[in-house]
Amino acid sequence: MSETIKKPVLFSGIQPTGNITIGNYIGAMSNFVKLENDYDCLFSIVDLHALTVRQDPASLRRKSLELAALYIAAGLNPEESIIYCQSHVPQHAELAWILNCFTYMGELSRMTQFKDKSQKHADNINAGLFTYPVLMAADILLYQTDLVPVGADQKQHLEITRDIAERMNGIHPGLFKVPKPHIPKETAKIMSLTEPEKKMSKSDPDDSIITLVDKPDAILRKFKRAVTDSETEIRFDPENKPGVSNLLSIMSNMSGESIESIVSRLNGQGYGALKQQTAEATIERLKPIQLKQEELLKDKEYMAKVLKTNAERAQTLALRTLRKVYKKLGLYQP
Repeated sequence: MSETIKKPVLFSGIQPTGNITIGNYIGAMSNFVKLENDYDCLFSIVDLHALTVRQDPASLRRKSLELAALYIAAGLNPEESIIYCQSHVPQHAELAWILNCFTYMGELSRMTQFKDKSQKHADNINAGLFTYPVLMAADILLYQTDLVPVGADQKQHLEITRDIAERMNGIHPGLFKVPKPHIPKETAKIMSLTEPEKKMSKSDPDDSIITLVDKPDAILRKFKRAVTDSETEIRFDPENKPGVSNLLSIMSNMSGESIESIVSRLNGQGYGALKQQTAEATIERLKPIQLKQEELLKDKEYMAKVLKTNAERAQTLALRTLRKVYKKLGLYQP
């Protein structure tokens, strides 16, 4: 990223918890590579957000490094985009405190994700869980972000980010860019293998998802167990045949072959052939990503350098915004 940002800024953050699924890859990560030419991209491993739920320290460290390597293995260029750990850029937490002072309790109490997570983690309803959207707003506003790729579950967080930015701009004009959602070109929604009416999520049970690090035998086993229906006809009909349609979507995205072509080619062969070939296409697509990630993780010196350099690049940009905020708010700067 150049020192003077000329292209629109795009920010995305992913928690280093769970494993990235093929749904995440098809819906987001594979598209990130295409965005590098048109946007100045920041891809943050939001490890501070992960702390709202109790984490095993060794696992969190390992998964943060694995996610950074996965970004690069999937095709992102760490010299073009900024790939970094959120905790390596302290300005995220600094700006979050400022934004906390301009965010209302009522706004935060209405956040659906807080309600959902409070039910799932009733023994650990902490303040960080409540103010999570403010840190997310800081992540975005810190870089004067133009666009944020959002899924349906994150729209509410982007809305509160926009509300905070507009509120502060009303008091101090021109403080923040008000970010807009980046709606990617229509991609298939990848559903759970065991509950094909429900979107695949990295927090789902292991047999319901295919992750980017699953070994070939695990991929084959999961697809063979995938829920279909009591019929035998292979056709794309998400409403009446969600399981079969999901497998067709996955195979099409992984192989590049159109759904129409797959349906025609597999006519009369049954669900066994559909599952087998979907598994084979997925294994083939993921193989180079997995090999590259393994290679990167072995080169600890390279990964440490990438994350350190990228964090420094992010800090350069973050400090510009933070100094501007401090000055506007009257915080003395020598």
